[in-house]
Amino acid sequence: MLKQYKFRFYNFRLVILLLCISTIGVLLVGSAAQELRSRQIMGVVLGVVVMAIVSLMDFSWILNFYWLLYIFNIVMLLGVRLMGSTAGGATRWIEIAGFRFQPTELSKILLILFFARFFMDHENDLNTIKVIVKCVVLLVIPLVLIYQQPDLKNTITVTIMFCVLIYIAGLSYKVIGGAILITVPLMIIFLSIVVQPDQKLIKDYQRDRIMSFLYPENEEYSDDIEQQNNSMLAIGSGELTGKGLNNQESSANKGNFVSQIQTDFIFAVAGEELGFIGCTAIILLLLGITFECIRMSLRSKDLSGKLICCGVATIVSLQSFINICVATGIMPNTGTPLPFVSYGLTSVVSLYIGMGLVLNVGLQSSSYKTRKANI
Repeated sequence: MLKQYKFRFYNFRLVILLLCISTIGVLLVGSAAQELRSRQIMGVVLGVVVMAIVSLMDFSWILNFYWLLYIFNIVMLLGVRLMGSTAGGATRWIEIAGFRFQPTELSKILLILFFARFFMDHENDLNTIKVIVKCVVLLVIPLVLIYQQPDLKNTITVTIMFCVLIYIAGLSYKVIGGAILITVPLMIIFLSIVVQPDQKLIKDYQRDRIMSFLYPENEEYSDDIEQQNNSMLAIGSGELTGKGLNNQESSANKGNFVSQIQTDFIFAVAGEELGFIGCTAIILLLLGITFECIRMSLRSKDLSGKLICCGVATIVSLQSFINICVATGIMPNTGTPLPFVSYGLTSVVSLYIGMGLVLNVGLQSSSYKTRKANI
């Protein structure tokens, strides 16, 4: 379970990047909602402790229980379905003894672990029809449970993450090409149905967000586009250096022109209070974290470690891309948090668990690993 490693081979560069981005997150969350600062600090501290512990655990040993992880994941998602708490019209949380957490955030890490081992076990027969169908079935079960919450953004995130994993695992280009030929027409059909007023594929609020993005000039959807417009105004008002943290003139923060600024639109607070320089620093930090995950994947001792690193890198990069695109009006509003910056204890701790796994993969590469004696 635990192994002894040379301390000097620990990837402190990744740890420093994580501490820097988390510090910025604590400052921005505290500026957006001062009463949440202490909780965000608690989440970061807990995340760092868990990351340190997980980073010293042999990821190969953890993967021995991949079917148990998958079953636990399904049980969690079923728990949301059966006894989850509702907020904002969505049932995505489980509350136990006054503590509320969002299982979908942890679910993404568990699915990475499961498919990392599954794809490694089927590395030689991955392109057979039987294995491909089995992969799809194993993916669809948690996807349906996530979608029914409803949580379209994480449904899309998990799907893209799976596509990245199966591609890195060695899926044939012929299969990929065939999947694209099928997916593109299906997406066109999906959009053509969604724009219809009486459609039943997605929730009305989800349709309104898509319609407001496609037809921003339509007054019927003005309320849905207003938040993004105010977000862009807030980011632009920060100019080069920003107005400063906790600035009383901040329109996004103190003016209450943008809702959910501590989570979905935290980048608007960053743009207004830290300016272009602060936003650039956040993007570079997230890019550096993603790069370090990919670098660790290249040093992995086997395919499973490579998939773990690439899966975590996909989550960080994809969620960062979506969040920033939404805040700047490039994409429809999806409600995706900015990794390590937005408020959310479950999200922060889950991401730190993923980073702990990445650190362990780096320690177990051929150039990093030392003796195999158990502690």
